[in-house]
Amino acid sequence: MPYDSIVCVKQVPDTANITSEAMKPDGTVNRAALPAIFNPEDLNALETALEVRDRYGGTVTALSMGPPKAADVLRECLYRGVDRAILLTDRRAAASDTLATSYILSQAIRTIGRFDFVFCGRQAIDGDTAQVGPQCAEKLGIPQITYLERLVHVSDHTVRVRRNTGNGWEIVEADLPVLITVMNTANEPRPPAAKRVMRFKRARVEAEVVTAVKKEMSGASPEEIEAEVARRLEELKARGLLIEQWDLDKIGADLSRCGLAGSPTKVFRVQSIVLTKEGYTEIPPTEEGVRQLIHELVIDHTLG
Repeated sequence: MPYDSIVCVKQVPDTANITSEAMKPDGTVNRAALPAIFNPEDLNALETALEVRDRYGGTVTALSMGPPKAADVLRECLYRGVDRAILLTDRRAAASDTLATSYILSQAIRTIGRFDFVFCGRQAIDGDTAQVGPQCAEKLGIPQITYLERLVHVSDHTVRVRRNTGNGWEIVEADLPVLITVMNTANEPRPPAAKRVMRFKRARVEAEVVTAVKKEMSGASPEEIEAEVARRLEELKARGLLIEQWDLDKIGADLSRCGLAGSPTKVFRVQSIVLTKEGYTEIPPTEEGVRQLIHELVIDHTLG
């Protein structure tokens, strides 16, 4: 029996490559200064969905919420074999916390339609909350299984999963449809397929096309730009290279539950840690050197 899967994927700042420019003067994250990557555990979620399709048949749809730049991760999904890719991008969704994000994603999932599985990475490395997946399941009114390590068996109406419990594992069973969050230990994500890279490297969302046309035709009239955008979109669609682009109106979202208006999370304090010490001190590998090191750590209140 074939199964239809939806995978929620996210583009995140690469927190492993933090530089001195990672923080703005007001204490907020300077995302522009950090390279953007595919959220690692979302790749594991994607691989799980692809494995389900490989074993049982069906479809895999990749869904991402973010700015137009997030189309990069959707191209990565196409390279790995998804059947459909959707970018949900809308300035009115900016500043959404996990509650607003999960509401928007749940509305998008409803708009997609029938599904058997929703897969999410356990958590995103830019927030580490692990809240969005479970909140989506709650809003969709479906069962959830968190911390998947292995998909054991899928029957007509149920799925059996081995999940991590922190100090061990357990086998759990749930009815379909179900939302599952996936850990990085679940599998080894497949690499992009060369043929699919060659085919989909020119896939674009509408916002990317608009930006490119405006840049190339900077002196053109609005009507000329609009006509060229329409021509390119039609060409991409005919070649199967147009990534779907949705906004909040498309999914029928209640704007009071989106963006800042729908985000009850409040930041009471942002503390910027400034490293003031310059240079370094070389400690000789001797007993006297060790005593000197301990003395400096005590003076700095690192010890004692």
